[in-house]
Amino acid sequence: MLGKGGRKVEDLSDLYESYANDVKHFLICLTSNVDLAEELTQETFYQALKSIKRYNGECKMSVWLCQIAKHTYYNYLKKEKRNNMIYMDMDNPSNANLPDDEIIKRNTLIAIHKEIHLLHEPYREIFLLRTSIHLSFKEIGEIFDKSENWARVTYYRAKLKLVERIQGDAYEL
Repeated sequence: MLGKGGRKVEDLSDLYESYANDVKHFLICLTSNVDLAEELTQETFYQALKSIKRYNGECKMSVWLCQIAKHTYYNYLKKEKRNNMIYMDMDNPSNANLPDDEIIKRNTLIAIHKEIHLLHEPYREIFLLRTSIHLSFKEIGEIFDKSENWARVTYYRAKLKLVERIQGDAYEL
């Protein structure tokens, strides 16, 4: 089995060392919760170990692991009976020490992040796959069992929807 950069992955520790940061970053974007992302990253690699014999090398290892991470997260949501995404707390006391411009920038980033998570699927996930871990449209298409062109068009539509949402909220600010 080949790992990142085409090198052979000998065991789970090599696999984890090569891909854990990518998987964790992807899960942080999905969950907006670092602690949960770390927990789910561990579970993702556990699930990958259990199903490593099914990895056939048709897609990149990172794509395969992100698919497992996505399913791990969805299973977590089912178990916890959560229907809503977890959001960052706007009333963060650490904002008290920041200059006004920094508070505005921080709140704007939080608002944008929330808007991303309000996008419907598959727009949210495709947007995050493309922007957070920089997957190609071909790789995104592989995750969804769709074409590269479908991934490209869906990403473009996700961007348009996000811009519409943000511009609509700008009038309310």
